[in-house]
Amino acid sequence: MAGTNIQSDLHLTNYQLGLLLSAFFWTYALCQTSYIAGWLADRLNVCWVLGVGVALWSAATGAFGLAHSFAVMFALRLLLGAGECVAYPSYSRVIVNCFPEHRRGFSNGTIDAASKTGPAIGALLGGLLIASVGWRMFFVVLGAAGLVWLIPWIKWRPRSPSLKAGKRAESAASMMDLLRLPDLWWTALALFCSNYFWYFLITWLPPYLEKERGFPKHKMAIVSALAYSAIAISSMASGWLSDLWIARGGSSTLVRKTFAGVGLGLSTVLVAVSVVDNENVAMGILIFSCVAFGSYASNTFSISQTLAGPEAAGRWTGVQNGIGNMAGIAAPWFTGWVVDRSGRFYAAFLVAALAALVSGVTYVFAVGKIEPVRFGEKV
Repeated sequence: MAGTNIQSDLHLTNYQLGLLLSAFFWTYALCQTSYIAGWLADRLNVCWVLGVGVALWSAATGAFGLAHSFAVMFALRLLLGAGECVAYPSYSRVIVNCFPEHRRGFSNGTIDAASKTGPAIGALLGGLLIASVGWRMFFVVLGAAGLVWLIPWIKWRPRSPSLKAGKRAESAASMMDLLRLPDLWWTALALFCSNYFWYFLITWLPPYLEKERGFPKHKMAIVSALAYSAIAISSMASGWLSDLWIARGGSSTLVRKTFAGVGLGLSTVLVAVSVVDNENVAMGILIFSCVAFGSYASNTFSISQTLAGPEAAGRWTGVQNGIGNMAGIAAPWFTGWVVDRSGRFYAAFLVAALAALVSGVTYVFAVGKIEPVRFGEKV
């Protein structure tokens, strides 16, 4: 939301802004692909792992609002990624240990909806108030809010013995067992492609609306908030529907792949946003694309959690999410690069749509049956 303001204050090029937007994902992805985040979530008390991660990323967020150079801001974004790397591995371990299969769609949908509602609220408030209070105050307040969240988390965190360090059986799966599984790599590829779509929206939709559509800050804020909210609402609804379908006898394979394939396939209409001149029609297509994408999002980690099982969910999610979030480096960087050279966003929209299509095809045709992997058997 503050991208254009930061760019103006620090006199950054589009390329530099793209680097700043992507810096978070360098450490975020590295700490997961290197097995650090998954090991922490699977082997230690996951409630404290998540709490420490939130504390670290909240401190980095607040400090960002006080920084005055590109180098310091870049370093704080790297620290932000290191703190947040434990988030999804921790979520997965909690969900797979505390919820049965027919409850995981809505559970994951709720988490995904929260991850979209945050940007929606940030887009709305940021776009409407940055002009009057400045972008720096927003970072300071967001960092403080994250630290305040720790108080209720410490008091009401999940108490299941299976979430504590040393209270669960040693996994039958070693890290090498996981890395030999084709489905791990297919789910990682699919997540990379779908994340490319999402990270394009989260990092460059607001600048696109301002730069190419000429929207004033308040209008950009409203449209961005509506787009992110559409994903959130759709994610929760599709999570609930997928759980209902499974509870009534649908196989996990059919249900999860249907939502993934159809949702990602329909979301490719995003490319039309950049070529339709009529503003209202273009924004309608944007919202439709976001609704379609949301219908897939709740099933992403439900698929991986079922495949990995309780003992390996953290590590599987860590590797998958680490590779998948390299898209957070690629999408902001490529978009900044192509806009600097072409002066337009069309190619960026086209690549995002193609990425969603590849993700859908991978989930439907490359990933195998959605059932627990029997570790120890020959792959």
